[in-house]
Amino acid sequence: MTRILALFLTLMTLALPVRAESLLVFAAASLGGPLDRAAELWEDRTGQVVVISYGGSSALARQIEAGAPADVFLSANEGWMDHLAALGRIDNATRRAVLRNRLVLVSHARGAPVEITATTYLPAMIGYDRLAVGLIDAVPAGVYAREALTTLGAWDGLKDQLAQADNVRAALSLVATGAAPWGIVYATDAMAEPRVSLRGVFPETSHAPITYPAALVAGGDPKGADFLSFLGGPEMRAVFDAAGFLAVPTP
Repeated sequence: MTRILALFLTLMTLALPVRAESLLVFAAASLGGPLDRAAELWEDRTGQVVVISYGGSSALARQIEAGAPADVFLSANEGWMDHLAALGRIDNATRRAVLRNRLVLVSHARGAPVEITATTYLPAMIGYDRLAVGLIDAVPAGVYAREALTTLGAWDGLKDQLAQADNVRAALSLVATGAAPWGIVYATDAMAEPRVSLRGVFPETSHAPITYPAALVAGGDPKGADFLSFLGGPEMRAVFDAAGFLAVPTP
């Protein structure tokens, strides 16, 4: 009886589908939500588990530079992807722009939206309150925020009031909890957090284009390239659209 049971268990084990090794994805914090859905759909389709490590693009890029065993990198700007490309740490043949975003002003208190233009004087609107942003010298959302404030002539009036965070979701959290009454984040972050109020959209001409490049990390699992193709497919397009991300124009 014992031998029959052992044979049965062996046959059952052989009949089970073989689960592929997991895919490790390093992704900008602002992609949390729709990218988690992508991971679920990918596992359902292929049996391969996708493990996502979120953070500021700068911190993730430095980890990859130091040899972190990521398979795929999704950055919130081109600069950090360029940095890794120059070091030979990504497979340039797989690099592609997958999404776009907008930069917005949010507040903890509810208020009517305003049109942000070249004549809008933001220091008068924000007063002496703290303004949450990503790290202005490293985190893409912080870099874009500094560019926008500089272009609009508001940098000198607000630079001493900045509450800098390690990534854009951390900056969003400061506003959501009221620790900082104001913040500059992405439009998708404002949509995902009901505790903040969208107050204005920065002109696209006030900062560099907010583009999310993605690529297979050099030496990473080749299936990562298939996952990137999946992210650009129609199924995920609908998911990203619902989250507020913008499509990348077809060349």
